[in-house]
This record gives sequence, C-alpha cells and structure tokens, in this order.
Amino acid sequence: MSTLRQHAAAIQPPLAVFPLMAHRVRAGFPSPAGDYVERRIDLNRELIQHPEATFFLRAQGNSMVDAGIADGDMLVVDRAIAAQHDHIVIATVDGEFTVKRLYRRGEQVMLLAENPDFPPIELNDGQEMAIWGVVTHIIKKA
Repeated sequence: MSTLRQHAAAIQPPLAVFPLMAHRVRAGFPSPAGDYVERRIDLNRELIQHPEATFFLRAQGNSMVDAGIADGDMLVVDRAIAAQHDHIVIATVDGEFTVKRLYRRGEQVMLLAENPDFPPIELNDGQEMAIWGVVTHIIKKA
C-alpha cells in the first residue's frame, strides 16, 4: 500500500530589512522616478507567513518551467500550510526530494510536472510520498 504523509518542522529565518522605494517601476514606457526611500521593507513580513515553519530551497532542473520555476530559482516553502490539490509542493518519494504540483482526488494522489517532457509521478504499492511543504513564493535570478 502506498502512503502520503505531510511533515511539519521549523527553521527560523534571519531578519532581512531592505529599502523600499516609494515609486513603482514601469515595465512599459519610462517615467520619472523619485529617488527617495518611502520606508524599509522586511522581506520576512512580505514573503513569510509562518516564520517558524518556513525554509528556502533552490530549484534544480526544468520539470516545473511552465509553473514559472526555472533551474536555480529560490523557493520559499511553508511547512505550516496543509497541502491541497493543485498546490506546488516539496515532496519526497522514497526519500528523494522533488518539487511538483500536487494532484489529489479521492484516493488518487500524483505529483505532476509542469513540463510535458516529464511524466506524472504516481505512487505504486509500497512507495511512500511525504509532503514537506507548500511553495509560497519563487525568487527569480536576474
């Protein structure tokens, strides 16, 4: 029989406070921008809902490119969020870590890649899958 478990653990992220500019930057035509800082932004407050249960992982490979996750992107993962159908999750299958979209309908559980070159991961009898957390943000490399 295959099993699905969800883990909960905690890692305290360090305090990270950076300047936040008062103006937004346009992605279309340029506009004059103010050169002053409106306030300081705390990335923990912006990116982390449950500090004691959040950790960071760097993505490797291209199985999730259609979900916007590229090789080398940093993933913010919250272990306090209960994984639901269609969440992007960090899971282990037989002890190996992977990032995939969770498919859960009734008794059927699969991990789906967001790249047609990768097949779904279906649990076979005797296999164990554990959900480590839910991906809440993707930090892209420029």
